[in-house]
Amino acid sequence: MDVIQMARDLGKAIQQEQAYLKLQVAQQNSDNDQKLQDLIGEFNLKRMSINNEAQKSDRDDEKLQQLNQEMRNVYSDIMKNENMIAYNEAKGELDNILQRVLAIISQSANGEDPETTDYNPGCSGSCSSCSGCH
Repeated sequence: MDVIQMARDLGKAIQQEQAYLKLQVAQQNSDNDQKLQDLIGEFNLKRMSINNEAQKSDRDDEKLQQLNQEMRNVYSDIMKNENMIAYNEAKGELDNILQRVLAIISQSANGEDPETTDYNPGCSGSCSSCSGCH
């Protein structure tokens, strides 16, 4: 079996992971949450308004501050939404798995033992600046 086929098999395995499946459900729930989608739309409109105001030669700094505050308030509402919270948690779980997978592959390609190497959050990937793994 060649390495490309093994990567495809790994991709299939990732799509069977509980964290992946959980993320798919969270994504669907977020997409179906009309209140959340309205907030996201409002956030994007505020961001566009800020960009438009900031590009004006006679921009109104007070209006810009007001728009920034409104955008922060909408963002806060988005992040408090139960479907967004569930999505972020599910995304974090899958991201952690992917970080481990990528670290194992990368470190193995650099000569580490694939059976023992793992993700080290403090590792930058550059061994020249490393004081050693723990």
